[in-house]
Amino acid sequence: MSSKIAVVTGAAGFIGSHMVDLLLQEGYEVRGLDNLSVGRTENVAHHQNNPRFKLSVQDLRDLQSEDSLFDDADYVFHFGGIGDIVPSIDRPIDYMSVNVLGTVRALEAARRAGVKKFVYAASSSCYGLAKELPTTENAEIAPQYPYALSKLQGEQAVLHWGQVYKLPVVSIRIFNAYGPRSRTTGAYGAVFGVFLAQKLAGKPFTVVGDGTQRRDFVFATDVARAFYAAAISSRTQEIYNLGSGNPQSVNRLVELLGGDVVHIPKRPGEPDCTWADISKIQSHLGWKPTVSFEEGVAIMRQNIDYWRNAPVWDPESIEKATQTWFKMLAG
Repeated sequence: MSSKIAVVTGAAGFIGSHMVDLLLQEGYEVRGLDNLSVGRTENVAHHQNNPRFKLSVQDLRDLQSEDSLFDDADYVFHFGGIGDIVPSIDRPIDYMSVNVLGTVRALEAARRAGVKKFVYAASSSCYGLAKELPTTENAEIAPQYPYALSKLQGEQAVLHWGQVYKLPVVSIRIFNAYGPRSRTTGAYGAVFGVFLAQKLAGKPFTVVGDGTQRRDFVFATDVARAFYAAAISSRTQEIYNLGSGNPQSVNRLVELLGGDVVHIPKRPGEPDCTWADISKIQSHLGWKPTVSFEEGVAIMRQNIDYWRNAPVWDPESIEKATQTWFKMLAG
């Protein structure tokens, strides 16, 4: 049995599963927690015969502070939660419950276990329509919808537990993560999953607006490396932005994937550009992105079969799914 132990919440999810990969590679005993509402067992199926990995299927909100899952754990990587804008506008109570109270449950279990570091997956959505580009960690906070608010309040809880209970914590604000196993469930998910499902179905890509909007895409394995670097560092009570620092346009993504395009209306509350200033995480943790956008998209294309059963969106289904979004956020 390994003497190094890590807990990963949301372990069967997109980034959580990549975190599991890295930790097992680094020789850890990994205890995963996931209620499988978003995560999928197939994301960690390649570890099912590894004696150093165990997946516990339970809801974060049911977690007790004395849960044995956390016994003797060195690090907790907290990815558990629910994402996406549209469902959060329709179901704000669920989002606040899972992303805030669920985080508090995980914090209490980590505190009771006396872990060396609790690393929280925060969201760059806290910046809203950022006025400062590239965006530093000191930029104005202006969440535009309940998902963003819930992730921000989760972060505030994490920092509060660091302040009051002296739990060593770090919060990492992820910009636009992508890679194999990215989410495709729920109403109109991340652009990669949407486009890859459309490509498999021979349908045109639904490009929002004119496609010139840029996103700071960062590859999942680079995200996992950043979280690991934060855990093993001596830094605590810190917030870091995590992106590539090199935003790419949606049109560039279309060009790399190759296919026809249909344009749909620009959506309220979405920035024209997300762009992380990553100088702090680079200087504090010695981290830098290693997967270029072109390399990352090529890997996604190689793994395109993953999205074969994902929902295939078209302009009509997107319009229907985003009605509440437009109604609540327009103007």
